[in-house]
Amino acid sequence: MQFRPCIDIHNGKVKQIVGGSLSDEGDFAKENFVSERPSSYYAELFRADGLTGGHVILLNGKSSPFYEATLKAAREALGAYPGGLMVGGGITAENAKEWLDAGASHVIVTSYVFRDGRIDMENLQSLVKSAGRRHVVLDLSCKKRDGQYYICTDRWQKFTDTALTGSLLFELSSYSDEFLIHGIDVEGKGSGFDRELVSLLAEFAAENETPVTYAGGIRGMDSLRELRELGKNRIHATVGSALDIYGGTMSYAEAVRFCGDR
Repeated sequence: MQFRPCIDIHNGKVKQIVGGSLSDEGDFAKENFVSERPSSYYAELFRADGLTGGHVILLNGKSSPFYEATLKAAREALGAYPGGLMVGGGITAENAKEWLDAGASHVIVTSYVFRDGRIDMENLQSLVKSAGRRHVVLDLSCKKRDGQYYICTDRWQKFTDTALTGSLLFELSSYSDEFLIHGIDVEGKGSGFDRELVSLLAEFAAENETPVTYAGGIRGMDSLRELRELGKNRIHATVGSALDIYGGTMSYAEAVRFCGDR
């Protein structure tokens, strides 16, 4: 189990938001925390602590008047920790190499590989050809509907028709170096992580070497301990709003130490 840090950028600022609240209309999001520090501050912190696999996420669409500010903040984070952070938000086969050249270790993709609610294999293959499989992370963040978890796209605003299952993860593992999966229903709410979702991911991770990172609802050290046990020490963890560096009460330093103790 590794600790995977995050730098979420919205309207040019490092923020922690309630996941399901994001809307392109008016660039709205319900905020848990808005930092006065630049993105590079967090990147330098993660670099100093030797953390890898963290993700920088652009939460504005390209049509947003804030997009350029968000783009600039993302590039500053990557520049402060080249090779140590992944980047997601608006990634395509056309711009993937540009982000890798800017310092990203991987590109994180959801919307580009889904069209009309289903996986667009042509786009996925184009992405892998452009970036290389070892630099691709598929974000399969999901919400529950009718008793199943469905992958959501467009900054979690749209349901796809694609359910997250073990067989889907096995199929996509040949196109991805890692999976990033937010439990959107619990993201940013401090109500605890999604145990049913983690159990599903743990079943896959027990039989496949593709790393899986879970995010959403981790609210304290007890959550991390339970996640390690339930995930059989194979599910990596991302914590956001709960951390003291993002205005919460959970010690960032303690979380780093705990996940580093294997």
